[in-house]
Amino acid sequence: MLYQPSSDLDADESMRRLAWYAQRKPVFTGGNQVTLLRGGKAFFPALSDCIDHASRSVWLALYIVSPLGQSGSVLQALKRAARRGIDVHLVVDGFGSREAPDALWQELERAGVKMAIYRPMHKFWGLLDTSQWRRMHMKLCVVDDTHAFVGGINLIDDHYDLTHGWSDEPRLDYAVQVQGPVITPVLHTIKAMWTRAHFGRDWRDDLSHLMQDRHKLKRLKHWVQQARMRLNPREQGKLAQAAALHAPMRSAFVLRDNLRQRRTIEQSALQAIHQARHRIDIVTPYFYPRRAIRLALRAAAARGVRVRLLLQGKLDFQIAGLAARVLYGELQQYGVRIFEYQPAFLHAKVLCVDDEWATVGSSNLDPLSLVLNLEANLIIKDRAFVRTLSGALSEDFAQSHEVLKADENASRWITRLRRNFVRQLAKAYLRLAGAAGRY
Repeated sequence: MLYQPSSDLDADESMRRLAWYAQRKPVFTGGNQVTLLRGGKAFFPALSDCIDHASRSVWLALYIVSPLGQSGSVLQALKRAARRGIDVHLVVDGFGSREAPDALWQELERAGVKMAIYRPMHKFWGLLDTSQWRRMHMKLCVVDDTHAFVGGINLIDDHYDLTHGWSDEPRLDYAVQVQGPVITPVLHTIKAMWTRAHFGRDWRDDLSHLMQDRHKLKRLKHWVQQARMRLNPREQGKLAQAAALHAPMRSAFVLRDNLRQRRTIEQSALQAIHQARHRIDIVTPYFYPRRAIRLALRAAAARGVRVRLLLQGKLDFQIAGLAARVLYGELQQYGVRIFEYQPAFLHAKVLCVDDEWATVGSSNLDPLSLVLNLEANLIIKDRAFVRTLSGALSEDFAQSHEVLKADENASRWITRLRRNFVRQLAKAYLRLAGAAGRY
């Protein structure tokens, strides 16, 4: 039987939740409105305002929560919402938010916020338990089932880092604010994370049992067809009329989890890279992708596509910098241009392809994001949005330093040594974490 977190959750509602999740490929819907938010300076006020205007519910799933600085305004908005009777649910990752004081959670609960911690860690050495290495790395919020926020921005001040403290320049990061039918899977995902953290189980656990029941499977197929809707007036009525006033953005919400959608984010990115004809811009702090992605980037550059990577110039973790840099020579040899962001820490996770495909979210291009962590991205197919994002990225690249191609003969043996070290370290890490297969 499907787990039901509330007594009034009927079978059809369970089917609706599972319909988009049962598919490994992205499900695109039209009629969405997506607004780009650059950094906490834009993100926190937009999120706080949305929460302050909530009339029914607020659901959040976050990796890091810190009460210091800018992010405190969002926490205050959550408490105000809960006190006026809004149904507020917050699930946070136990490792990412480990430094948040217990007093913060107690304050939120006293205000009426329903709290859940995903895989809590009471001691840092809890990481010796390798099952703890799979973390909830998502940054999601849905307000009143009508507004959603998806991206890479945690609830932490742009100028503050848990490891390095305060800095003068703000961290580079992106998120999007969303309206439209693509919100549905975002909401279902947050609810799944909250119920799993709170009860230890969620509705997705019973997907395999559902597949064995012919009657339930038939109903699920019906909802799968509904999930593939393309928004026409007959199907969506008022929603279609409202969407007609705006650009009909086609969007898909994609996950990386340890169940049905293990490689959805990666495969979506890989397909976009294969189909690129003019340009590919990738922004990510942690870059050590599978060989398939590296080969795709090399092939794209070789056929004349402008391929640019924007990576960290100011490193937060030295091993992450080493992992990325051992790949520089391989990619540059085929024409991939590599830049390192200089002003501050880089945390954005963005992929922009040609003139009408982009994704913004929480997933890096490294083993943790592609194999272990729970991640969430939004894919947007819309020329106006991609134009806006490209403009913002142009500014980011302009503030970066291009890494010139090294002398291959002088550094070949050192590069091989470093690559072998990183490769063996990644394999050992994944093996200890219980990840099977090649990377």
